Amino acid sequence: MDKKLDTRRIFIFLGFAFGIAWITGLIIYLTGGLTKSPLIVPGISLALVLLATAYMWAPALGNILTRLITHEGWKDVGLRPHFKQGWRYWLAAWFLPACMTLFGAALFFMLFPQYFDSSLSLVHQQTAASPTLSALSPWIFVVLQLVAGVLVSPIANSLATFGEEFGWRAYLLPKLMPLGGRKAMLLIGIIWGIWHWPVIFMGYEYGFKYPGYPWVGPLLFIWITFCFAVFLGWLTLRSKSIWSAVIGHAAINGIAAAAVLATTGQPNTLLGPLPVGIIGSLGFALVAFAIFFSPNGLKEPTVIP
Repeated sequence: MDKKLDTRRIFIFLGFAFGIAWITGLIIYLTGGLTKSPLIVPGISLALVLLATAYMWAPALGNILTRLITHEGWKDVGLRPHFKQGWRYWLAAWFLPACMTLFGAALFFMLFPQYFDSSLSLVHQQTAASPTLSALSPWIFVVLQLVAGVLVSPIANSLATFGEEFGWRAYLLPKLMPLGGRKAMLLIGIIWGIWHWPVIFMGYEYGFKYPGYPWVGPLLFIWITFCFAVFLGWLTLRSKSIWSAVIGHAAINGIAAAAVLATTGQPNTLLGPLPVGIIGSLGFALVAFAIFFSPNGLKEPTVIP
């Protein structure tokens, strides 16, 4: 790994990662935003397609284009799985996001029980049209949904999350590691959060009705991306591969909305129960802080040999 900070390549990469994503965000905004985007086919909007492709893949394209322009080569791309050495971290990537998400949601509902729907009325609405599903206990249905989500989502969502991880963890993380693991994670958390800002301003994650709209949501999301960045960066460093981060990111996305099934009313999205809220994120925060302040948690890796 390079011992000096390669600022030229870092800024070229960030130019591509931000430029492609934010131009895509502008197109989404000009075509109706996230809420009024035209449908390409029933149930699939233009915004959804652009988010899952051009926006989320901007960091990966930044990695590729930067290497082509700077003639950096393809030696340190992070695609070797190193499964035999890093399988424990693959398991952590697969299952820890569900534990951290459910911890944050449970804590939120303990503090704000008025938003907890023990009757699971939303599940009743979703299953009412099916004689088979409506015969199930709502809680059994939720448990089955959670188990299926935990087992399947790390694979089902990995194509989209690879687009981000091949940029942030495969390229930017090694480039920032000369600063030390803690500074690298802090910077990636800030950069990654700001990179999301166009869609956060358009209502992604927090909607439009939270206190302090539209500025508090984008600022809070930097805290969220910092927590996620520490966890995903730790997985990458320890497994010596970005695939554990791809799986971890996909698992986060797959389980993030689980608490909606047991939510009633309109809770403050800045607080929870989803993991993008302050309380909802506390499971991730505890793990992130344990890693961040551990003496060996973010040691400079032999990443991606």
